[in-house]
Amino acid sequence: MKYPWIDEYLLSLRGVTKDHQPEWNWVRYFIGWKMFAAICRDDADQPVYITLKLEPTEGEFWRGQYPDIIPGYYMNKLHWNSVKADGAVPEDTLKTLLEHARRLVLRSFPKAKQREALGLSVCGTDCAACSFHGAACAGCNEACGKVFHAPTGKACPIYACCAGKHRFATCADCRELPCGIWLSTRDPSMTDGQFRESVERRVQALKQISGGTV
Repeated sequence: MKYPWIDEYLLSLRGVTKDHQPEWNWVRYFIGWKMFAAICRDDADQPVYITLKLEPTEGEFWRGQYPDIIPGYYMNKLHWNSVKADGAVPEDTLKTLLEHARRLVLRSFPKAKQREALGLSVCGTDCAACSFHGAACAGCNEACGKVFHAPTGKACPIYACCAGKHRFATCADCRELPCGIWLSTRDPSMTDGQFRESVERRVQALKQISGGTV
């Protein structure tokens, strides 16, 4: 196959998992519980197509650009497209299409399910990596923002703004990231330096899931 990096690349994206469908001999890639891409192998276990989901107009556009992109192989021809595994589609273009496929499927979920699939809070925090998770705090998504450092009985101001006021999936959908609310809301156990690093780390996590647009 011309694109041996696909498996490592896709599994490096937050929230992506894979399985093997033995009947079809497909390696399938999921965000949450929905497939967005697959490597389709033949009887000799060689990759034949990389199949991925796109908006119908986007798929039509890219099929017009490259003969090696065809309507979905054994899939719905309107929503799925297949890239020949030994074709001439540039690697950067294929990476872009795979990321578009992942984001398309992710954004088909309700907002709370998007956060669940990504394993992130609205502000890009990986709650499972926090020492307070499971003890002093159930986690931002589970507690609807009422985390341990929020005012008693109220949601964290970031959660209240993002999920409550604006109905965003995460702050990646906001043009003002990091905003004044971010910079005034902090875990009280952090030093100034730790807080700055936390802001940078969370912004980078959100950039990854938004395609680098925030």
